[in-house]
Amino acid sequence: MNAIPANAIPAADTQGADGAEGRTGGCLCGRVRFTARGPAVFPHTCACAHCQKLGGTPVMWWVGFETVTWTGDSEPTWYETFEGEAKRGFCPTCGSRVAAIDADVPEVGINATALDDTSGTDLVPLHASFRDNAVHWLPPVPVPEPEHDATRHASQAGLA
Repeated sequence: MNAIPANAIPAADTQGADGAEGRTGGCLCGRVRFTARGPAVFPHTCACAHCQKLGGTPVMWWVGFETVTWTGDSEPTWYETFEGEAKRGFCPTCGSRVAAIDADVPEVGINATALDDTSGTDLVPLHASFRDNAVHWLPPVPVPEPEHDATRHASQAGLA
C-alpha cells in the first residue's frame, strides 16, 4: 500500500514548511529522510509478536509526532499490516522500518531508532506495550507512576 497518510507530507510539499524546529531522521541507506515536527508523543516500546517480526528484534521503540515531512530521494513504501487500521512505512531500498500510521492515533509513529538524535529526554519510553510477550532477559521499561496521565497514553498504544 503506497497511499500517503494526510499527516505524512510528501517531499514535494516541503517548500510550504513553517520553519518550526523539527527532528530529522531516516533509513540506513539514506534514501528515505524525514523531518518530524511537534512534541514527542507517547514514546514507548512494543514487544508484540507483530513488532518483533517487523523489526527482527525483541522490542521496537516508537514515538509519535504531529507531522512528518519526507525530505529524501524516496518516500517510504507503506505496507498495510491490519486492513483499514494500521500501516507501516519502510525504505523500499534498504528495508529500514521508519514509520507507522494507525487509524485511531492522530500522530505519525516514528521508529525512534530512525531519528538522527535519540538523546532527548522526551524520547525516553513511558510505557511498554505487550509486557507479557517481552523476552525475559531484557530489563523492562519501568511502570509509570500513577500520577502520570496514562489515560491518553493508553489509548495511543496503537502507535506500535
